[in-house]
Amino acid sequence: MRGMIAVDDVIASLPKDRQKKIAMRGNELLAKVQQRMTLSEIRKGRKISQVKMAEALGIGQMQISRLEKRRDPRLSTIQRTVAAMGGHLTMIATFPDQEPVILVTSQFMDKPSASAKKKRPA
Repeated sequence: MRGMIAVDDVIASLPKDRQKKIAMRGNELLAKVQQRMTLSEIRKGRKISQVKMAEALGIGQMQISRLEKRRDPRLSTIQRTVAAMGGHLTMIATFPDQEPVILVTSQFMDKPSASAKKKRPA
């Protein structure tokens, strides 16, 4: 088995213009990950009105307005709202001493996958 080569060494061996493009793309990706938006900003960015959101969720427009101003909305409400905009909510827990971790709610952990389900005897 061959020895491992550090990514920094591989990048350093590339032409300078390629290194610059890699650094720029890395910065673009980091900016996307670090971007923070409110539900209202996401909705507006997706060009969805409060009325359309309310219809999709089966609630009144006033409730959407209240939801967007709420300081501590329920996680299930955020999940439904994001889904109504065509997205999927992902939570990431960050710690100073380890890499970020995608947090999965027990709702998803308790569901067995199709391949993990046991077959009933006939």
